Order: sequence, then structure tokens, then C-alpha cells
Amino acid sequence: MSVEQRDSSKLLMGIIGALVTVVILVFAYQWFSASSSQETPEQEVATVTPVQEPIETKATAKTAPAETEANRAKRLVQDDLIKAPVPENPALAKEEISRLEDIQSQLDEQKATLDAQHKDADELIKLKEEQIKLLEAQLAEKS
Repeated sequence: MSVEQRDSSKLLMGIIGALVTVVILVFAYQWFSASSSQETPEQEVATVTPVQEPIETKATAKTAPAETEANRAKRLVQDDLIKAPVPENPALAKEEISRLEDIQSQLDEQKATLDAQHKDADELIKLKEEQIKLLEAQLAEKS
């Protein structure tokens, strides 16, 4: 065996070893990053989603299930808020008013966001209809 053949086999083994090491390091990194992302709880985003109450008809009133605790917790404004007495202490009343104003501002922001989304969706539908008409016209020309 000549010197070149020995050096070539050593070089080949070195390259293979380096590649295997790189592949192992990539898999280890992915495994550790995946396991650490599963253990880390995601931070809850302080967004409030509106709860749409289903319209009750005679048929659904009989079969509607009772409201669960989870649904009550998701609601922004509870029904007992309307029946709650007004605090006698002026400081508590101001605090209650500021809390209700915050809730109202959140609801207004949600309404504005939903209106904007609805407008965008209508515009997209209109554009898609125009696109479909154009494609149909192109198909008619080709036929």
C-alpha cells in the first residue's frame, strides 16, 4: 500500500466522521429545542374573544345544554354585572366605573377589529369573484 492510498483512506474516514458528527449535532439540537419548547408554557395573550350567544328558538330552547363554568369564565361581561349593586364608597364606585370603561373600550376595539375583518373579507370575496370571471373568460376564449 502506497503513502497516497493510506492518506486517502485517512482523509475519507475524517470526512465521514465529520459528517456523522454534524448530523448527530443537528439531531441533538432539534431534539433539545423541541423538548424545551414543550416544557415551557406559552404566555397567555391578554386578548378577549367575543362570545356569540346562539339565537334561541323553540327547538333549541328545549335542547340547549346548561352553560358550563368554562364558558362563563371566557365571557367578558357576566350577567350578574347588571344586577350588582352600586358601591356606596366613592373610591370603590370610581374604581368600578374605570373597570367598566376599560371593558367598554375593549369591546369597542373588538367591534372595530371585527368590522375591519368583515370589510376585508367582503373585499376579498369581490376580488375572487372578479378573478373567477376573468378565468372563465380566458377559458371561453381558448375553447
